[in-house]
Amino acid sequence: MRRYSDKQPLSTLSEINITPLLDLAFVLLIIFMITTPLLENSMDLVVPSSEAANKPVDTQKVQTVSIDRNDTLKLNMNSVTPIALEQELIALRNKDPNVAVVLRAHRELPVQKFISVMDIIRRAGITKVGVMTRPEED
Repeated sequence: MRRYSDKQPLSTLSEINITPLLDLAFVLLIIFMITTPLLENSMDLVVPSSEAANKPVDTQKVQTVSIDRNDTLKLNMNSVTPIALEQELIALRNKDPNVAVVLRAHRELPVQKFISVMDIIRRAGITKVGVMTRPEED
């Protein structure tokens, strides 16, 4: 067995010590794990403003379109067919171009049926559309 003192002074080092390399890799990993979530949420936006935007809507002129889980459409509590709904919404828009519509949908209604009603409202040319929701009950 050779002792450390028995080594020749010009011998080559045959093993590389990787401990400092692993320490550096783990430190970099921790730094990236900490900074990555901060980079995702650091978007600085300045929202433009306008004097003409967001004029208050007269709540007396808001029309309510309801659709229940059985596909029954109602306009202001009166049952209508999809074709009649579109015609009545076009007539309301022709009477008042600033008409607003609130859409009430049953929570178990398939999304495609909700989107089809939204398409009817869009085809009628109504741009002020809201979706009525209610807060979750605890």
